[in-house]
Amino acid sequence: MNLPNKITMIRIFLVPIFIIVVLLPFDWASIVGLIIFLIASITDSLDGHIARSRNMVTNFGKFLDPLADKLLVSAALIALVGMDKIPSWFATIVIAREFMVTGIRLLAASEGRVIAASIWGKIKTITQIIAISLLLIDFTPRLAAYDADVFMINKLKYLFSTFLEAPVANTIGILATFMIIVAIIMTIFSGVDYLVKNKDVLKLEEC
Repeated sequence: MNLPNKITMIRIFLVPIFIIVVLLPFDWASIVGLIIFLIASITDSLDGHIARSRNMVTNFGKFLDPLADKLLVSAALIALVGMDKIPSWFATIVIAREFMVTGIRLLAASEGRVIAASIWGKIKTITQIIAISLLLIDFTPRLAAYDADVFMINKLKYLFSTFLEAPVANTIGILATFMIIVAIIMTIFSGVDYLVKNKDVLKLEEC
């Protein structure tokens, strides 16, 4: 196994560690989880750069790298749902989009086609990483306190109305809420863009 693939394997290994850490009942769990999440996210660019610059690109790496990305983001979102920091439908949309994209890529690969990642997909990933990072250090009251506030409207109202009581914490909470909304919008938009651009792979005329 070459170096880039080893780094990718380490990233996959960090996923269960991240889940265990963020769900542990101690004060700094989310901070430690954030550090693990950021390390895993940063290594995503590192393994790809090494593979391309040293001509170490392999089929195994092409399979493993996107899998590691999807596992990390999906695990983080599921953990945040369990921590009552985001509504479950947010995570469902993100995971459903990844299933769709993976399915289309598999169909394309079966025909010898390689679908490159679009700029919108990259922006989507960046917004997701920022949103998850902010949510991990968002220590404002949990969603459960707002009667299942699925659109986070009541949470934003609460954060703005109590802003002066805890300006730093509420600023992080507002930014985290804003970024998860942006991430969801980008997830939907990039998914639709991906589907439209590659609809020929589905061969809808044969349905």
